[in-house]
Amino acid sequence: MSRRHRGLPIHGLLLLDKDGGLSSNAAVQRAKRLFQAAKVGHTGSLDPIATGVLPLCFGEATKLSGFLLDTDKGYRVRVRLGRTTTTADIEGETVSERAVPALTAESVETVLRQFRGEQLQIPPMYSALKHQGQRLYALARQGREIEREPRAVTIYRLDLLEFGPDWLDLDVHCSKGTYIRSLAVDIGERLGCGGHVEILRRTAVGRFRLDACLTLEQLEEMAEAERLGRLLPMDAMVEGLPAVHLTPEQSDRFLHGQALQFDQSQPGDLLRVYDGHGRFLGLADGEGGLVRPRRVMCLAEGR
Repeated sequence: MSRRHRGLPIHGLLLLDKDGGLSSNAAVQRAKRLFQAAKVGHTGSLDPIATGVLPLCFGEATKLSGFLLDTDKGYRVRVRLGRTTTTADIEGETVSERAVPALTAESVETVLRQFRGEQLQIPPMYSALKHQGQRLYALARQGREIEREPRAVTIYRLDLLEFGPDWLDLDVHCSKGTYIRSLAVDIGERLGCGGHVEILRRTAVGRFRLDACLTLEQLEEMAEAERLGRLLPMDAMVEGLPAVHLTPEQSDRFLHGQALQFDQSQPGDLLRVYDGHGRFLGLADGEGGLVRPRRVMCLAEGR
């Protein structure tokens, strides 16, 4: 079998603007075929109805995906009021319908104020969390309701952009693990009428913003060289960390998983590690004057 059939050893980060109606896994598979890449993964799924920022990690970049999984997120969401659904979004079946009270900017702000800051949030049944080895959404499709433990989340910003007789457009900046569908349901309940997510667009993952993203359609129109040129280097995910540069001998030892003496490191620091040519080698813990490999990039081939 040829190398091309196995997939090419491509390493880097792609900022994808996911289309609506496409699952995150389907987006990964389309990108994998488009780049003919050996390995691709995402950094936190988006619901099929959602669009927007979906960073994809290629090759060795998958070793760093946790840094984006753990970072803050930004969203624009339309909450449709007066109707609750089984999935807490527009795709679910109707559970209840109630009249929407007359809304004012002041009345909505009074409710939104209650959701800013640290809080406990109950994840929705239609989520990828597991219960005894099974995804909650799979259990929900069987008609089962499982008690979920509340999770600590933080809503850093929750701004009202516009509103109508039965809808709210919100701008949200939140911590990892926040479910916007749960937020929409809870806001609807506080307003006394229920609600669900009608439109959801992720605008940011950490420092990566929507205006830097490309759609699959845009990527498909590019020549192969241009497409590859749109991949960001792996270390873009960790550029805020301090960096150390190693000699050739030190680089070889690092790549073989050996700890190094290094005066510049600080105890407890997480460090980016480079060789003398500026090639990113991985991440290390700086501890007691040592650089201890934590994530080593295997880049014998590829970009």
